[in-house]
Amino acid sequence: MKATTASLAPVTIQNFRVMTSPEKTRVVLDLDRHTKVIERRANNPSRVMIALSNASMSQSARAKATNGSVPSPFTVTQTTHAVALSLPMTAFRTYKQFTLSNPPRLVVDITPPIQQRVTPAPETQDLLPLPTAPAIQPAAPPTKGYKTIVIDPGHGGKDPGARGLRHTEEKDITLKVGLKLRDLLSKQPGVRVLMTRDHDAFVELEERAKFANSHEADLFVSIHVNSHPSRSVKGIEIYHFGEAKDQRALEVAARENGTPLSSTGVGWEYLVADLLTTKKFEASLELAWTAKEALVAHMNGHYAVNDHGVKTAPFYVLRFTSMPSILAEIAYISNPAEEDLLRKPAFVRDVAESLFQGVKSFLANNKSTIR
Repeated sequence: MKATTASLAPVTIQNFRVMTSPEKTRVVLDLDRHTKVIERRANNPSRVMIALSNASMSQSARAKATNGSVPSPFTVTQTTHAVALSLPMTAFRTYKQFTLSNPPRLVVDITPPIQQRVTPAPETQDLLPLPTAPAIQPAAPPTKGYKTIVIDPGHGGKDPGARGLRHTEEKDITLKVGLKLRDLLSKQPGVRVLMTRDHDAFVELEERAKFANSHEADLFVSIHVNSHPSRSVKGIEIYHFGEAKDQRALEVAARENGTPLSSTGVGWEYLVADLLTTKKFEASLELAWTAKEALVAHMNGHYAVNDHGVKTAPFYVLRFTSMPSILAEIAYISNPAEEDLLRKPAFVRDVAESLFQGVKSFLANNKSTIR
């Protein structure tokens, strides 16, 4: 039992050590024991993520991670469940990572781009943190606005999604709203709008996320219709990625993910995605709030809108997209009155226009090309 308990405790990163030479930069992480290393490439910006699962930094290691001891282009990120090194793809020519034993260590080597030269560190008997500013100074990437937007109409094809009493299917409603939202956004100058599906087709959740990532999307808007065991429940709610704060949010995520409630949001396969969401969290939260406020403001004049607010839940498409992402539950198809509204073209149009106003407001606040 003691061994099992110890194995569940987070691995501790006790120290960072750095060595530089004209040929390479080496970062060594001293560990109290070995753990799983996960490596993945990510987009927007393009980078390599090398993550240690079930790990945390010691107080001294955390200090080094934030005081400049870890050299550029390495960025160290601590999340709830892991620690990761991030490397911009533009900042190195080659890289490799490997582990050593006695004592346990993770070693990451990079060779700088040909045009860059690294000043060697003074010779020492051990690898020491750099005492001064980082030697490698890659050019800062140009500022990129929010120009590519992916719209994700939920479900489709063999997956109808939620159904109403009148046999209205979620997949049909989400596609209608998505197409109208696409038409509105496409009229804006400098904006490219893509859709994960533009007809009644089944698309795996994994493929939806891959589509957005591969096209280096700047925003991801997933459209869904809600359902509830109680037919009296109605209204709207907007989600961004995070831990479910209540049982109902977890149930919604499980239904949209198509996974059992007991395993929704569980598993090491989500680890790297957790790291990728660290930097997009604030933007996703802002997008969720502007979309929700626009829906309430623009719909309330014509409909009695129940505002269920902005929530977090471990939706697959929000977890595995590397850009700011939201999931909009635009109404409850299980509520007879709202099912009737969902069948009306005017309501579908009003929902699309409200989401458009929310996205437009977000882009304006973030100095997008939309004016």
